Amino acid sequence: MDRVDTARRFYGLISSGDMEGFGAMPADDFVEHEETPGLPTGKEGVLEFFRMYLAAFPDLRMELQDILPSGDKAAIRVRATGTHEGEFMGMPATGRGIDLELIDITLFGDDGLAREHWGVVDV
Repeated sequence: MDRVDTARRFYGLISSGDMEGFGAMPADDFVEHEETPGLPTGKEGVLEFFRMYLAAFPDLRMELQDILPSGDKAAIRVRATGTHEGEFMGMPATGRGIDLELIDITLFGDDGLAREHWGVVDV
């Protein structure tokens, strides 16, 4: 299983707004270590987060800067851009753009599914 291709697909599905396709990427027992207040730390919490994110930033793009595979993990540097057009986590739409740098570390199973995620965002 190619971790680089899997990571590209993972972020490509988010950028295209394909939540059904993205929803097939995390394993059912997925664990999110980057907790979001009010959301569960499993697969459903991640899907809910990205549904909210895409509703607030409908033009969201996740541009991969670097993918560094190592064993069953990949460290991924991402640039996220979009326009704040809807409410997000209690913040009303501003109409302003975002440009964020993210570092994600994802553990993948041999089946190509994401098993765990750790992340850091620079806001």
